[in-house]
Amino acid sequence: MTIPAPQPGFWFATAVIAAVVLSSTIGEVLTAAAMKSIGDLDEIRAHSGLKGAIRAVITCPLFFIGVIFLALAFFSLLFTLNHLNLSLAGPATASLTLVTNAVAAKFFLKENVDRRRWTAAVLVCIGVYFLAH
Repeated sequence: MTIPAPQPGFWFATAVIAAVVLSSTIGEVLTAAAMKSIGDLDEIRAHSGLKGAIRAVITCPLFFIGVIFLALAFFSLLFTLNHLNLSLAGPATASLTLVTNAVAAKFFLKENVDRRRWTAAVLVCIGVYFLAH
């Protein structure tokens, strides 16, 4: 007779989902900020060729810091999927990342996040609440 593995507690699940969401959001914000600071890659490619566009990206420290956070998000997701059910971890991490990206885009990247996106973020939060309970 096999004994089923104990289910992780609420705080553990919250912590591992938060790790995925925060590292993903930080990585995406830093990568977006890097790409905005680099400028239009088509213009760079037109003036300097493909090598110039690649050089512009790989010489931007902000880009690499963002990639490091995205890698951390990926491995955090693997850890999360190892300990939580996919039916909770997948939707929770994806949808909460959408919410945190909207907040970060508004406050850190100074993007215009319209009412429709805020409404979608609120509906996502309600959906995650129902999913978790």
